[in-house]
Amino acid sequence: MNVTFQPDLFKGKAALVTGGGTGICRGIALALAKHGCDVAIMSRSREHLDGTAREIERLGVRALAVAADVRDAAAVERGVAEAASAFGRLDIVVNGAAGNFICAAETLTPNGFSTVVDIDLKGTFNVSRMALAQLKVRGGVILNISATLQYLGTMGQAHASAAKAGVDTLTRTLAAEWGRHKIRVNGIAPGPTEGTEGVRRLTSEASRAGVVAQCPLGRMGTIDDVANAALFLCSDAASYVTGVTLVVDGGLWFTSDRMFRND
Repeated sequence: MNVTFQPDLFKGKAALVTGGGTGICRGIALALAKHGCDVAIMSRSREHLDGTAREIERLGVRALAVAADVRDAAAVERGVAEAASAFGRLDIVVNGAAGNFICAAETLTPNGFSTVVDIDLKGTFNVSRMALAQLKVRGGVILNISATLQYLGTMGQAHASAAKAGVDTLTRTLAAEWGRHKIRVNGIAPGPTEGTEGVRRLTSEASRAGVVAQCPLGRMGTIDDVANAALFLCSDAASYVTGVTLVVDGGLWFTSDRMFRND
């Protein structure tokens, strides 16, 4: 999918992308870098970061790999400070670190539930809160990666749905509170996206075929689809957009009969 943005759209700016070593957030990190942005990527495991960091550097901008668990507020604080020190500023924060698995609620353990909530929801708060001081300097953008699971009552996803519903609400609350600092807070809710670990692990061939059959646009989403939406929301073209979670799923969420139902 070819969408054209000015190649210097984010020149002189710096971003921190959690979960940026793999999947959708890797795509967003590379898209920002292709458009002139220095990019720090954060993940609990450094092995998920180094390859992507090298790809970012090959695009002619600065890259930084930061190993930190988003559940650990102190580690996040150190990671944010490291990124801001390396680049001299922080303008964009993308919260994409996430965890998920399929499990019916009746067999879901309290620890399993809390683990996903801690990564997805608490992690989003931790990173946003620790980045606030840097973003207040010039104003900036927070972009939270949500999902469409919570819009459908998706079976086997009580933990992830609860976490992402919290992320959507947090997006609106932070937008309301931090707008006075010239900080915009938005979200993207991707549907099933080709080439991601989530689709590989959480869906079957049959359910993926069902997605294509039910989607009004007749295909699954791509990482580029989500990355292009992220570029728009992080850019000045969206300078009067805040508190919005943009669904990027080809209309699937309002036609789907729940992709995990038969898995």
